[in-house]
Amino acid sequence: MEDKERKILITEEEIREKVKEVGAHISKDYEDKKLYVLSLLRGSFIFTADLVRAIDVNTTIGFMTTSSYGHSETTQGSCQVVNDVPDNIEGYDVLIVDDIVDTGITMDFVVNYVKEKGARSVKTCTLLDKPSRRTVDIKPDYCCFEIEDVFVVGYGLNYGDHYRNVPYVFNWK
Repeated sequence: MEDKERKILITEEEIREKVKEVGAHISKDYEDKKLYVLSLLRGSFIFTADLVRAIDVNTTIGFMTTSSYGHSETTQGSCQVVNDVPDNIEGYDVLIVDDIVDTGITMDFVVNYVKEKGARSVKTCTLLDKPSRRTVDIKPDYCCFEIEDVFVVGYGLNYGDHYRNVPYVFNWK
């Protein structure tokens, strides 16, 4: 695919503006709460970094690694914990942050997993939502962009081990 032309779907500026807007909304919703942002690695690390800088409330941040894609363009249909939540999240209002909700399998798994760990509340936030691919009943609480069923990379999303550092979201023509 590297020899094909990139088609930018969401620009760096569009991402920046939407992240600020979503961060302000989260700040209002979590004003008097004990917020724990749980970033799902690796795809969400760039989005999470920008998002937490746009959140204006006291925030604890942790990272968890799950796997459902490997190096494929499609999910393998199941999810597993690779690196667990590093902190005791009991009593926290947890906001799970991911780069994309596609089938919803990963997000659904993590929501239930975090609830079992004693979170006071659990909500979800995603950069991209692809509802046409959903196989489980889950809808992100906060979403920056809803997209069609196309394979996308950039801004944390990868193809193999590449393109996470691209500051916009694209696919190939």
